[in-house]
Amino acid sequence: MDDRTELLFGKENLDKLQNLRVAIIGIGGVGGYVFESLVRLGIKNILIVDNDKISLSNLNRQIIATRDVIGEYKVDVAEKRAVSINENINVIKSNEKLISDFTIIDSFKADYIIDCCDTLITKKNLVKYVANSNMKIISSMGCGKRKDASLLEVTDIGKTSYDPIARELRYFIRKEKLKNIMVLCSKEIPIKQEKKEISSCSYVPAVGGLLIVNYLVNQVLKLSI
Repeated sequence: MDDRTELLFGKENLDKLQNLRVAIIGIGGVGGYVFESLVRLGIKNILIVDNDKISLSNLNRQIIATRDVIGEYKVDVAEKRAVSINENINVIKSNEKLISDFTIIDSFKADYIIDCCDTLITKKNLVKYVANSNMKIISSMGCGKRKDASLLEVTDIGKTSYDPIARELRYFIRKEKLKNIMVLCSKEIPIKQEKKEISSCSYVPAVGGLLIVNYLVNQVLKLSI
């Protein structure tokens, strides 16, 4: 499955990418597309962590969500999908909810952590966790309540605006005197809504996930972005 990708990157660069160890925390809207793209790039070792199950509300935006898997754990569905694409992939999965115990990431020995979870305290703890390690992290901010995917970007968290999650995380980073991280964030002002459920669409989280992978590839191969 690597022939066409190798034509693009060359064998040496492709080997460098495929030998990365990537942990994805949250494999819903954004995380699902991160996972899909990494699988199709031929990444050999991927850790996926998500305690949620597929629901009807996921059908509008999550690539792993179909009607025949409603009620199944997302990590189980994602693993089956990955193996159906690349039978040689090694997927480590956990349906535990990560808060502050990152033993599974320690044992996996990740090079990159892609944070696509919805829990702010987990995001804060992940940033603190990687601060004194060789691991790199890219954290996804909010993709809900947005309609314009062209306003998404991967940028330093210090350059973000309009995003309440990024604002909270920036404050935490300053308070803890941690190094800034790279985040996926939108420059679009979130729409106002009355309902409690966060509005979403099919294409914004999809573009967000692919932008994260684009950034990761360019950083690993030191290409211009």
